[in-house]
Amino acid sequence: MAQNDAGASDASSLTASSLTVTVCYALPDVQTLIECRVPVGSTAIEAIRASAILERYPELDPQACKIGIFGKVQSLDTVLTQGDRVELYRPLTVDPKVARQRRVEKIRAGGSTEGRKWQSKETR
Repeated sequence: MAQNDAGASDASSLTASSLTVTVCYALPDVQTLIECRVPVGSTAIEAIRASAILERYPELDPQACKIGIFGKVQSLDTVLTQGDRVELYRPLTVDPKVARQRRVEKIRAGGSTEGRKWQSKETR
């Protein structure tokens, strides 16, 4: 029985010295989530490297793209905690203001008053 107790304490000390985190990257058609174990005190960049996501997506440059933890933008040197989800963000392809303007113009072309509600009825 002493061996089982010793084995259990070895397993718990291994767990106490490492964290399980998830590294995520999403393309328009596929999402990749990789769970990995890193030592306690590891940073986001260390988790990204440990996940081997850079080998799967060689076009990724963590120095150039933004990263976040649970949807909040963070720096690469952010220290991780148990269960963190490190997200790599793709650059925007269209400025959000331009995208909204295009949507409104498309709706207006269809005869909707969306985006013109503030105007008087005569000028709609």
